This record gives sequence, structure tokens and C-alpha cells, in this order.
Amino acid sequence: MKWFPAITKRTLFIFLILFFLLYVLYVLNTSLLEETKNHVRDYKNVTMRLASLLGYNFDDINKYRKLKQNLVPTKRLPDALIIGVKKCGTRALLEFLRLHPDVRAAGSEVHFFDKFYQKGFEWYREKMPPTLEGQVTMEKTPSYWVTRSAPKRVFAMSSSVKLLAVVRDPVTRAISDYTQSASKRPTLPRFEDLALVNSTVGWGGPWSVVDATWPPVRLGIYARPLRRWLRRFPRSRLLLISGERLVADPAAEMARVQDFLGLKQVITEKHFYFNSTKGFPCLLKSEGSSAPHCLGKTKGRSHPHIDPIVIERLREFYRPFNERFYELSGINFGWP
Repeated sequence: MKWFPAITKRTLFIFLILFFLLYVLYVLNTSLLEETKNHVRDYKNVTMRLASLLGYNFDDINKYRKLKQNLVPTKRLPDALIIGVKKCGTRALLEFLRLHPDVRAAGSEVHFFDKFYQKGFEWYREKMPPTLEGQVTMEKTPSYWVTRSAPKRVFAMSSSVKLLAVVRDPVTRAISDYTQSASKRPTLPRFEDLALVNSTVGWGGPWSVVDATWPPVRLGIYARPLRRWLRRFPRSRLLLISGERLVADPAAEMARVQDFLGLKQVITEKHFYFNSTKGFPCLLKSEGSSAPHCLGKTKGRSHPHIDPIVIERLREFYRPFNERFYELSGINFGWP
């Protein structure tokens, strides 16, 4: 062990003395720090007693500080989602909700849970509007309703998020869906030819059956998606809104929505008027404007005439699916 440096007794003694001095300093410093804390605490108590004698209330000051912090808008993940259903009135629902001062919604459909999930929750948060503490952050993407992975992904974000879905008579919904497509593609075949298989042999013939694979028809089978959502979320977290009642009595349906979201009843009859030309309720004022406001030209467009035999065939097709949907949801929507 020749390579090990020799330590004399004198050197060792000096090291021990230094170590002892460092320990003494540590103990003294700890004691002084604790004593200082006690002095500060005593000083604070005396100050608060003196201030209370002079009429000052520190509780009010603390509340004010907390309130001031909450007045800073922050981008947050959604508290509520409008998850569907396409062509049932989701746009109208969102426009009506924007009237509430405690609701802030993303400007457009974000499609995070169906198309951009791989971008992560921070990307999603950046798509949200800044909100204050107590306000509800919302987003609307109707395709979430039928996206198989959406319930699991939404649950991963928050198990307490509130879900809203607008539904309407599936036959009317299918016609509305087709009407929108036909307005963009004038060469699209007739509704009757797309809704029924072998419709060319006669809509009343034995081979004329409903094509359940055609998207406008398939989207009207509400029970299947609802079952997926209820596997992840309890019924109390999912509000089903009647698209028909949203048109016929928007104030009453919005009262249900505001209760569900825990909001004050701000949106009432005074906010709506019925536009006979569009056949749709419009807003007497909208977010950021006191002027009357209707939804865009694409909303409330006229439907083409559909052969009554085809409509009846569709009603027969949907009837058992509707019954199952009523059973799952606990609501009888009364569709024909």
C-alpha cells in the first residue's frame, strides 16, 4: 500500500477540528432559523391582531388575491364535449350555448379524438379558448359519436367530462345528410336509389331492402354508438338532446342543457324567435353582437321529395333499433 498517501496525526487532528466546527455551525444555523421563524410568526400574529382592531379584514384580502388570480384566462382541456350526431342540430346547440357568458368553445371542429389524437393533450389544450376559473370549456366534433376509439380516449383525458349528443328521427336525419351531400355533388343519384338495395326493380318489390351500409342510413342506428359510450361513462355524464325539441322549443331544451352543465339559467325564451322562411329558430342576439342572427345558409335547407314507400320502408327498418335506443337511453323520443 505504498501508493496510499501518508496521513500524519497532526493532519488528522486538523480534519477532525474542521469537521467539528462545521457541525457546530450547522446546529447554530438551524436553531437560529427556527427561532427566526418563530419571531416572524409572532410578528405576523401581532400585526393581524392590530390590523383587526383598526378594522382591516385579512380574510377579505386573501379572497381578493385568490379572485385576482382566477381572473387570468387560461387554456384548459374541455369540461364538456358535443360528440354528435351529425345532421341532428349540433351546430345549433353550440351557437345557442355561446350565448351563455360562462361558456367558451373552440372555434371549429378540432377532431382530436378521431384524427389527431397522436398529437397529444397539450396540442389539444392549445386549440381551446382561454377561460376563467368557473367557466365551461367546450368543443364540438360530431364524428366522435361513431369513432370506436373515442370513448376510451376521452375517458383517458377525463373521467368527469360531460358529454352531449343531439339525436333526431333517423329517417329525417338520413334525408338531411343526403341533402347536404347532394348540394355539393349535383350528379349524386337519387336518395331512393342509394337508400335501398335493388331499388331499380321497384321500391315495393321483395328484393328492395334498406342498405344499412350506406353512411346516411348507418348513422341513424344510434344504439350501437351509445352502447360504446356507456361502457366508459355513466348515463349521468351523457345528455341526449332531442333535435326536434331543439327546433320546436329551444328554450326548454336549453334549460335541460344548462342544468346538465351546472350553469345558471341565462338562455331563455327572450333569446329566440322562429324564422318561418328557414323553418328554424334564430337568435335575437348572438355572441358579440346584439343584432338578430340565424345559422348559415346551409342550415334549414329544403329537403327533396322522397317517395313515401321508401320512407315507410326506412321506418320499418329503424323501428327495432329505435326501441333498443329508447331502452338504453331511458328516453322515448317518439319517432314514427
